[in-house]
Amino acid sequence: MNQLLRKKSIEQIQADAAGGFSDAESLTEPHLRRTLGTFDLTLMGIAAIVGAGIFAMIGGAANRGGPGVIFLFIFAAIACAFSALCYAEFASRIPVAGSAYTYTYASLGEIIAWIIGWDLIVEYAIGNIAVAISWSDYFTGMLKGYGINIPLHYSMDFLSAQRGFEAVQEAMKGGSISVEKLRQGCDAVDATISCTKLEAFDAWISAPQLGGIPIIADLPALLITVLMTTLVYIGIRESKFASNIMTILKLTVIALVIVLGAFYVKPSNWSPFAPNGFTGIMTGVAAVFFAYIGFDALSTTAEECKNPHRDLPRAMIYSLAICTVLYCLLALVITGMVNYSKLNVGDPLAFVFGEQGANIPWLAGIIAISAVIAMATVFLVFQIGQPRLWMAMSRDGLLPKIFSSIHPRFKTPWFATIITGLVVAIPALFMNLTEVTDLAVIGTLFAFFLVCAGVLFKDKEFGREGRFVPYINGQFIVPAMILIGAFLIFNFNGESVRDFFTNFSPTVEGESFLGTLSHKIPSLSFALLAIALAVLSFVKRLSLIPVLGMLSCGYLMSELGITNWIRFGIWLLVGMVIYFSYGMRNSKLNQDRAVSA
Repeated sequence: MNQLLRKKSIEQIQADAAGGFSDAESLTEPHLRRTLGTFDLTLMGIAAIVGAGIFAMIGGAANRGGPGVIFLFIFAAIACAFSALCYAEFASRIPVAGSAYTYTYASLGEIIAWIIGWDLIVEYAIGNIAVAISWSDYFTGMLKGYGINIPLHYSMDFLSAQRGFEAVQEAMKGGSISVEKLRQGCDAVDATISCTKLEAFDAWISAPQLGGIPIIADLPALLITVLMTTLVYIGIRESKFASNIMTILKLTVIALVIVLGAFYVKPSNWSPFAPNGFTGIMTGVAAVFFAYIGFDALSTTAEECKNPHRDLPRAMIYSLAICTVLYCLLALVITGMVNYSKLNVGDPLAFVFGEQGANIPWLAGIIAISAVIAMATVFLVFQIGQPRLWMAMSRDGLLPKIFSSIHPRFKTPWFATIITGLVVAIPALFMNLTEVTDLAVIGTLFAFFLVCAGVLFKDKEFGREGRFVPYINGQFIVPAMILIGAFLIFNFNGESVRDFFTNFSPTVEGESFLGTLSHKIPSLSFALLAIALAVLSFVKRLSLIPVLGMLSCGYLMSELGITNWIRFGIWLLVGMVIYFSYGMRNSKLNQDRAVSA
């Protein structure tokens, strides 16, 4: 057990960075350039955060929550803020590439560090698959505006096309309805088959076949992956410049949307403010959280910062605050321009300036271009973060040495960058956006959870002075908050609580009792977590902010459902197999221990 929980001291990590420690490089080999300042890092954070969430997912969230979706953004921002402070605390003390991986290595031990490093692949690489797919949708939509149409089977993933084909086939069973009939009513709210599924059906039947299997692949997603991976490969300086230019342009367009849209707001659209109540607002919280993923990627560039102790924490907080303000303003503007019931579209910001909104076609076109830029900037920052995470793990011996090899000319982790490109490009051709997004979100929340826990473990070592996470005694505050929360839930939503514990009716036809029970596991797990933290806070006088970070992230994870928990659990099990078969034996700490013995 001691071997699994062996830790790298903060002093050792900093000394390794200062001395250029790496299994794949000696003191005479090239190091990463220190070129990034607070302004650069803040723009990189904004570039990573503002993207798929605000340009695509805000529509569905607003459709379910109404104008009250602003509370959803604020709640998600608060959860991120707690985690951001914990990230800043570690990032200012451990200025080494690796993000939460390096932080947990110093606080929780090697086995936990491996878990979080493996988990962060979900956030960076799998998250980038989602971004690539979303970018493809906006890119093809933009081209359509100029009369350029990419064949559907080369701009859609295989799984979506297959599901659309099966849904249309099911609807036409018995011959009572034709495809033409389905097309006529596909845009209605109560349509049997949506227009999106009919497009998937068309992609399936029009695709060329190989051995009876339709050849369907998202080629634009492959294009953006190749372009951004090449940019990252040739160096952080070029990547930084490109990211800054794209982000400034993107923010200019968003400001234009907010300012012009404000003149077309109809206050009557804000009533009712929360048409489906608190439950309706919270149903979209996981999707909205995806809009905040990205600020933690900044910590992976620590070795390229001019002053990581000062610049990294500031950039994280600045980028998070700026994005929260933008999200709330945009949410109020679009729900004020068009009734929330019409916003369940893939391009809500362009939609509100279309025929059913302000009817300004030229501005809708600018927004489409902006969306393409937004997706590209998100992709760029994540694609920078993943290779540097692998580089940090390779330095510690948990991955082969070649992952930390630095290119002699470009000064970048060249092999890790190529592998990252392949890991993103191949699945992006065929995978479905929904499954990818959910997995990326739960992986990110788990990473945030462990970083907050790490601050609790290192609380005494960090002391009380010069901290980004000020110590606030949670001995009475946390138990009181849990008790008040429980009282409010039982008092205002008692029927739902009773139903949760007494109703075990199948959620789908043919589901077993255990299957029904499994859907309650995430909520029960969160309840147990809340009780445990309340007791520990009272007994151990835990610091308030990290505890609130763990609670908020834990709650959001409980909203993702048991299916995503199972998928994420399988991913972690695969990681454990790799650790015990390679990482544990080749760990730098294990080798140092053998030498000293």
